[in-house]
Amino acid sequence: MGNLLERILIDPRVCFGKPCIKGTRIWVSLILDQLAAGTPEKQFLENYPQLTHEDVLAAIAYGAEAARENIIPVPTKTAP
Repeated sequence: MGNLLERILIDPRVCFGKPCIKGTRIWVSLILDQLAAGTPEKQFLENYPQLTHEDVLAAIAYGAEAARENIIPVPTKTAP
């Protein structure tokens, strides 16, 4: 996974310091949002031809690492 994470850039001078794919201004969160919304990877890559399959994998890997570091509150079902 380390090699994939090398595709991610965090620089305060680029995209306000948000994680993005190196050499682009495409945020990791945009990729993850689109995949979570059900956009097929093939369609996403057609819409963003400057990205590769490895860039998508890098975004997923970054999201996995972020999930290990932070807990995001999600709604839970309460017992009756």
